[in-house]
Amino acid sequence: MDILNISKTRSSGRSRPRSFAMSAILCGALVLAPATAFASDAGEMSKSAGIGVGSAFASLVYTPVKLFYAIGGCVVGGLAWAFSGGDNNVAKVVLVPSVLGDYVVTPEHLKGDRTLEFFGRDPKYAEERVDVASSPTAPGDDQAAW
Repeated sequence: MDILNISKTRSSGRSRPRSFAMSAILCGALVLAPATAFASDAGEMSKSAGIGVGSAFASLVYTPVKLFYAIGGCVVGGLAWAFSGGDNNVAKVVLVPSVLGDYVVTPEHLKGDRTLEFFGRDPKYAEERVDVASSPTAPGDDQAAW
């Protein structure tokens, strides 16, 4: 049984450990080749990776708290709807801030490009608030004082 004899060499004359070493070197070269191509972007990639990891860890804490608040808001909103005789506006006052909002911390939140909203806002009021905040006021305008 020559198949089980490990110490025998292959037909090419090389031993198995030498072939294994050559294969390992070749695989290592193939794996490390893309790293040299991305060496110029290494600083940016490590920065974005760090922000990504930070947002993942922040979400591990933030998401369960937000879910607990949203589920509690659903229960209280349902009770408010039932005790108000089925008034949807009463339930909406409780449901909108508790259910709407962000559930996950993203890298944009950590960079400051986007605000993290724990308490949700009705979309029609959110748009009006952006319009009011972005409207310019004159220096002598009475609204600038308050």
